[in-house]
Amino acid sequence: MRMPGPPLDTQDNLLGWHLASLLYLSFVFIPVFQWPAPWWIFAMAIGSVIVFLPLYWAFYRGGATLRLWLVLAVAGIGLVTVPFGIGGGTYLIFAAGMIASFLPLGRGIVLTAALFALFGVESIATLPPEGSPLFGVLIQVLVGAIVFTGVLAARSRERRNAELRLTQEEVRRLASLAERERIGRDLHDLLGHTLSVVVLKSQLAARLLEHDKKAAQDQISEVERVAREALTQVREAVAGIRANGLQAELAAARLALLGGEISLDHKLAPVDIPANVEAVLALALRESVTNVLRHARARRVEVELTQDARGGIVLIVADDGRGGVSGEGHGLTGMRERLRSVGGVLEIESPNGAGTRLSLLVSREALAAARRLPAPTAATGTGREPALLERGTA
Repeated sequence: MRMPGPPLDTQDNLLGWHLASLLYLSFVFIPVFQWPAPWWIFAMAIGSVIVFLPLYWAFYRGGATLRLWLVLAVAGIGLVTVPFGIGGGTYLIFAAGMIASFLPLGRGIVLTAALFALFGVESIATLPPEGSPLFGVLIQVLVGAIVFTGVLAARSRERRNAELRLTQEEVRRLASLAERERIGRDLHDLLGHTLSVVVLKSQLAARLLEHDKKAAQDQISEVERVAREALTQVREAVAGIRANGLQAELAAARLALLGGEISLDHKLAPVDIPANVEAVLALALRESVTNVLRHARARRVEVELTQDARGGIVLIVADDGRGGVSGEGHGLTGMRERLRSVGGVLEIESPNGAGTRLSLLVSREALAAARRLPAPTAATGTGREPALLERGTA
C-alpha cells in the first residue's frame, strides 16, 4: 500500500509518489458499490474527491499553520461523508499521513488519535449494524497507524540524509581548505627561496656587467640553471596536486558510498608502489566505486591491497550487489587499458546475485619496470582520467 503522505523534505521530487498515493482514493467508492445506492450518494463521493484534491496539493505547498487547517479540512471531509456510507475513513488515513509529515511526534499522535476516535464514534452511531461498522473502524485505524508510522519513518530518514549531506559538504569544504593551505605552503617553500636567489643573482649580474662581463655571464648562467630547476620542481608539485593516491581515493570513495548508504571496509598493506602504478590503481578504484553506485545495488564494499607470494601487488574491490556483469562498458574497458599500460591485468568475477569482485594484479616485473620510468608530470599526463566522484552519493 502506498502511503498517502510523503515527507515534506522531499516534496518537490516526489510527484510520482503523490500521484500513486491518490490511487488510494478508489477506496472512497468501494462502499458505494457494495450495495444499491441512490445516484446522489455516488455524486457526493465524486464531490468529496473534487474538494479533497486541491486541499491535498495545497498541503504540500503551504506553511505550518496553513497545513494544520488543511489537515483538519481533509479529516472533516471524511467525517462528513461517513453517515452516507461513503468511504470517509480513506480521508482520515490521508490525514494521518499528512499529520506525520510535519507535526512533532507527540502532537501528531494526539491529533491522529482524536480524529480516529471521532471517526469511530460517528461510524458506530450512524452506520447500520449489518454493515459491521466496528470491524470497518478497526481496519481503518490499523491502516491509519501503518501509514502514520511509515511516513514518520520516511521523514526521519530524509532528515538523517539531509544531515549526512551537510556533513559531507562540510568535510569536502574542510578538505579543500586544508589542501589549499598545503599547496600554498608547498609553493612558498618551493619558490620563495628560488625566486630570492634569482633576484639577487640578477642584481649581481647587472652590477658586474660593466666591469667583469665574464663574471656577469656566469651569474646569468646560474640564474638560468636555478630557474630551470624551479620549473622542474613546479611541474612535479603540480603533478602531485593533480594525482590522487589510493588513500585520497579511499576517502573520496567513503564519502560517495556513504551518500548511497553503502558501507566501506578497507585494508591496505604497507606496500611500496611506484607513482604511476598507484595513479592507475587509484583511478581503477574510483571507476569501481562509480559502478557500484550506479549499477550494483550493494550494501557493502570491501577494498583490499595485498602483496602476493611472487612480489606483485593485488588490489581487490568486491561488493555484495546483484552481480551478473556480462559485458564491459567504457569504464571497465578503460580500466583494463590503463592497467595494461603499466603491465597489469584485470580479473572479474560476477555471478548473478552474488556480487562483483574485481582483482587488479600488477606483477613484480611490471613494478620493477615502472620504478625505472620517470615519474609522471603535469606535462606528460595521460589525459584519460575519469571525472571525480560526486555525492550523492555514507
